[in-house]
Amino acid sequence: MTGPQPAGLPSPSPDALASAAAASGAASSGPLPSGAGSPVFDPTVPNAARIYDYLLGGKDHFPPDRDAGGRLVDMMPLIKASVRANREFLIRAVKDLAGRGCDAFIDLGSGLPTQRNVHQVVQDINPDARVVYVDHDPTVIAHGRAILNAPGVDMLQGDLRQPDRILDSPILTGLIDLRRPVVVVAVAVLHFVADQDDPGAIIDRLRARLAPGSRIVLSHACLDGVPQEALTKGVAIYRNTATPITPRSKKEISELLAECELEEPGLVAVSDWKPEPDEPHEDVGEARFVGGVADLRAHGRPEEP
Repeated sequence: MTGPQPAGLPSPSPDALASAAAASGAASSGPLPSGAGSPVFDPTVPNAARIYDYLLGGKDHFPPDRDAGGRLVDMMPLIKASVRANREFLIRAVKDLAGRGCDAFIDLGSGLPTQRNVHQVVQDINPDARVVYVDHDPTVIAHGRAILNAPGVDMLQGDLRQPDRILDSPILTGLIDLRRPVVVVAVAVLHFVADQDDPGAIIDRLRARLAPGSRIVLSHACLDGVPQEALTKGVAIYRNTATPITPRSKKEISELLAECELEEPGLVAVSDWKPEPDEPHEDVGEARFVGGVADLRAHGRPEEP
């Protein structure tokens, strides 16, 4: 959901966010992996969700986030266009899937609320569609709960490195029937999962738990063509946040989906995934996301009612 907040919805104050973030732990999906504690609200430290919000042109960020984002822009002047292209890919993908009858969506690493959130896009097509937003950052959860109020929508604090805790959460199962196919949204999030945390194993676990016919919408920062100096400096900027980044090559990203079945046009630059005829095609330079939609080839055996 990262991006500018819907018009007319006031941002909670930093004090309100901090208080709500502390309380949001009660609705967490459970303990996080050892050594991977949930971040706390600290406006003096750059935050990946707020940096992304800054790059998208949002307003939910603080001076350290703007400084970090500004340094990224200095290194890769077209990164803002790349982030916009990634957002438009997400909107096109969930709209396409909703139009094909998908009505249950789990948005992993959803980030800060924005205009044209996933639930708004899919409920325009099917008002009965259901969406659960998941993020490990308690300030994101607090912010989302403060401004999102729609039927068929909820927010869950959870770490995508613990997919079973997410899928077993009463918040999720109270809204989404896992005996039926679902769409997992993993847009611009798996590059925040380090190699040692095995992002491929996360997808494998989703495949093992979810019903056949489930799909994944995925995008990922791609290091192909990025100058080494810019790559090194960009990784260093995110090292100072609670969520260091691990850009990967297109080959490495493809390997995450090795057991899935990619739909046409495959894993491509996000701007090239089923572009709208009247949608401007911005130059994103070397700051690229690649993305695609795949059948998870899920083989879960959900319990019968």
